[in-house]
Amino acid sequence: MKTVFIGAGSMAESLLAGALRNGALSKENIYMTNRTNKTRLVELQQKYDINISYDDETLLNGAEIVILAMKPKDVAPALKVLKAFISENTLIISVLAGISIHYIEDTLEFKGGIVRAMPNTSATIGKSATGIAFNDGVTHKKLNLVLSLFNSIGMTAIIEEEKLDIVTALSGSGPAYFYYIVEVLLKTAEEMGLDQSLAKPLLVQTLLGAGEMLATSGQEAKTLRENVTSPGGTTEAGLLALEKNHVNRALYECLHEAAKQSKCLRELYQSQANAK
Repeated sequence: MKTVFIGAGSMAESLLAGALRNGALSKENIYMTNRTNKTRLVELQQKYDINISYDDETLLNGAEIVILAMKPKDVAPALKVLKAFISENTLIISVLAGISIHYIEDTLEFKGGIVRAMPNTSATIGKSATGIAFNDGVTHKKLNLVLSLFNSIGMTAIIEEEKLDIVTALSGSGPAYFYYIVEVLLKTAEEMGLDQSLAKPLLVQTLLGAGEMLATSGQEAKTLRENVTSPGGTTEAGLLALEKNHVNRALYECLHEAAKQSKCLRELYQSQANAK
């Protein structure tokens, strides 16, 4: 099944590596291109033994799957080229933030299968949380293929496209929120006298353990929190400090503002693309 990656950044590579690792795609059928960075293409060709090309005919003729992984601002010229090669059987998968299924359908004048996926940067280590939306042109067989592809870089959740802004705010941007919390806790621990060489592994293991408890215990976060919190104890003191400083409100605003920005960027990217 000929699969074409348009774009060769870190997300494209993560998806490529995962798909090859679990057998979702075969290297001899994979083609990749980018806008101008041939050095990057050659690097990926040598690393994964795939095909690379800047020739549209070589790249796109007979393509059964096309993965849009360029920068959102570059989508319009890419779709203009793609339009001449697609058929009703082509499956288009977009990992572009802010570019809607409707925009792709309308630009390509295409009624075939289109999927929008929102992975996160943890795809690099096979731990992405990916939201997936699709149009009516995606058959059951094609959907299973898409799920296999994105399950190779983590877990997937099928959602309505209008909720992708929320997914972007929650899991797309989510790793950065946790990195920020870790930054603050490590800096504070160091100021209190605990060397980072000791504080970091302790904190990382604490995060891994908490995540595993959430994933496997069958208990809600509230219950797990309460189980750790003894009246008058250290955990309660820390949680009271969080409440006093309105951390719950800050997290509420965090998600709302990120989702709002996702909507704004969608409008911006599509207006820029329409102008080209």
